Amino acid sequence: MAESTTTVEAEGATVEGAAGQTEGDATVAYSSESAPEAASAAPRPAAIGPAAATGRRKEAVARVRVFPGSGQWRINGKTLDQYFPNKVHQQHVNEPFVLLDLDGRYDVIANLDGGGVTGQAGALRLGISRALNEVDAEANRPPLKRAGMLTRDPRAKERRKAGLKKARKAPQYSKR
Repeated sequence: MAESTTTVEAEGATVEGAAGQTEGDATVAYSSESAPEAASAAPRPAAIGPAAATGRRKEAVARVRVFPGSGQWRINGKTLDQYFPNKVHQQHVNEPFVLLDLDGRYDVIANLDGGGVTGQAGALRLGISRALNEVDAEANRPPLKRAGMLTRDPRAKERRKAGLKKARKAPQYSKR
């Protein structure tokens, strides 16, 4: 297959290139880079206001209220450090604020009930995400949705079956 060459005139100079490409002072009709004016546009200021939402995970239920403040947490009457001493759970719960760059701009009051520590942390994160979505859906929803923070985790404990010790664990088999 032979390569075709074309001759293009650009600003008075003749430039030869392969199949429609130009060299030298010729301009390109397209660019793979994003437009610089889109990057320089000032981000829209986030709306600040109170909101409330409910989050669930496994057996845990979190009733959450967020309102403008200095970043204080009250979870069942305790601070975040007291209620979730594990740093992983603290980071998990604080993820929506970090993602939206709203860390320290909202106070959180939450009432957690049921489940274990990890389930409660997941429920609280979902409740906070839903509340922040309620505050300013236009600005907050796309990043929260992309990160999967607005989706409830539907996994739950499987029920126990008759003749088994747990959902799938069978009693030890004895041949004789």
